[in-house]
Amino acid sequence: MTIKQDALARQLTPKAIVEELDRYIVGQKAAKRAVAIALRNRWRRQQVPENLRDEIAPKNIIMIGPTGVGKTEIARRLAKLARAPFLKVEASKFTEVGYVGRDVESMVRDLAEISVKLVKDEEKERVAHRAKEAAEERILDLLLPPAPRQHGFTARPGDPDTSAAGAALLDTPDPQAATREKLRGLLRGGKLDDRTVEVDVSEGQNPMVEIFSAAGVEQMGLGGMKDLFGHMKRTKRRKVRVPEALDLLAKDEAEKLIDQDAVTREAISRAENAGIIFIDEIDKVAGSSSGGGHGPDVSREGVQRDLLPIVEGSTVTTKYGPVKTDHVLFIAAGAFHVSKPSDLIPELQGRFPIRVELESLSGDDFVRILTQPENALTKQYIALLATEGVKISYDEGAVAEIARLAAVVNDRSQNIGARRLHTVMERLLDELSFEASDIGPQEIRITAAYVQEKLADVIQNEDLSKYIL
Repeated sequence: MTIKQDALARQLTPKAIVEELDRYIVGQKAAKRAVAIALRNRWRRQQVPENLRDEIAPKNIIMIGPTGVGKTEIARRLAKLARAPFLKVEASKFTEVGYVGRDVESMVRDLAEISVKLVKDEEKERVAHRAKEAAEERILDLLLPPAPRQHGFTARPGDPDTSAAGAALLDTPDPQAATREKLRGLLRGGKLDDRTVEVDVSEGQNPMVEIFSAAGVEQMGLGGMKDLFGHMKRTKRRKVRVPEALDLLAKDEAEKLIDQDAVTREAISRAENAGIIFIDEIDKVAGSSSGGGHGPDVSREGVQRDLLPIVEGSTVTTKYGPVKTDHVLFIAAGAFHVSKPSDLIPELQGRFPIRVELESLSGDDFVRILTQPENALTKQYIALLATEGVKISYDEGAVAEIARLAAVVNDRSQNIGARRLHTVMERLLDELSFEASDIGPQEIRITAAYVQEKLADVIQNEDLSKYIL
């Protein structure tokens, strides 16, 4: 853990974590407390004596609750808060070894990739200023190529054979340097933005490697070939305007300034000690208690047994080196409508000692979700339509009516929690979103009557509401 990471973790007390999660997620206090304690325990583990540190295993969590109540959002916000590598996978996408499907070890390889990108982005931010300066010099070289030196002229002031004329020449201001500084001022002032320059741009990986990557090269036993071809980058000369050239060259210079080996070491360490893997739909691989030990239940149990060593702690080979999963935090989630957590195999149950049940959302919760979080849906639509000069606002009655209708549709059809608000809001503002670019700047007040007018037909027709909402 770096000094910066340690300082951040020290500030993230359980109470502070819950307060931060409250800014984006309504309710679910028990789940927030559980993840806050789990995250704080990671920092606490780093403070204990080294001989005890490896013995302290993370307290993995199972979140139980219907869809759309905030399970994924809690885990995602937690990882973002801690600046930790975070991966979401769906248990139903895996099948036991030997069947068509993804290998469970791929989740660890994906976590390593995410961790490397996270650390690399942090390093790029750290060297951004130096990279921009170097890119600026390269642009100036393109706009004003350096003058060739006079062949054979090596005299320096103070040399015994330096003539008076030579010394006078050395003391003369360099006109090209003055021109270069003038160009620098124009460049920084945006006066050269319309100029076009030619730059060599990296095109990334060979297309053949991309085809292999999509199929899962490492799972095919060709990880070494991917590494070999991955470094074979082609460059293409492009003619672009100066601002775009600055961005391209700054990225290129940042890559040169970064110590790739140090990035890899830090990324592996962060994946091992701070990584979070969110396994969704864990209930889909839980065999029902009435299963007879044959058919689909066998495959489900196979997936669980493949997951077990990863969750217990094992070493997975990745393109960046071996990654140990002993201290990765696993958060599993599922609705468990048909099955129960006790239907998981006992060994896997034992690896998820913390269980929290998330509450279904009510109409009052929907009102809070629409208004309180910093990324509330109502705020998102206000910002979107404002780009067209259309200023919309909602009165309390409108928000309450939207929440009520969303709750009604959830009751009548499948309960998808807060996700229902997305479909209701999109339907409510469908006409306005389509016409906004043509109706010109104006202010529109969304009232309860407006909501009822736009959604009345859909809500009253139960079959239609199931289809549309």
